[in-house]
Amino acid sequence: MAILHTKVKLYLEANGRTYEAERRNLILQNNSDGAGDFIASWNVSGLAQPTAEQLATYDSTGDAIESNQSIDNIRETSYGSWREQLDEIYHDIDAWKARLLSIKNSNTKG
Repeated sequence: MAILHTKVKLYLEANGRTYEAERRNLILQNNSDGAGDFIASWNVSGLAQPTAEQLATYDSTGDAIESNQSIDNIRETSYGSWREQLDEIYHDIDAWKARLLSIKNSNTKG
């Protein structure tokens, strides 16, 4: 199940908004009481706060986005810094290409 942040972001985008533009107008919170994340404050002008049912419709899309982000993070770490990559390209561009292809093939996106 996708996290609340992801589902709220998708809800905003589906309604012509962006999380970046609206983040000051809402508060997502977790009281560490076992109840999980929730919307503590919603002041998005002209857009009603989403219901649990509305947010649930974004679970599968949110799961895919979060999974792909996790894979991106793994790839980024595996690739190494841009400085290391430039050095590798300088010494053997074909080996660099093969290494990156191997990383991508080992960490495929859904």
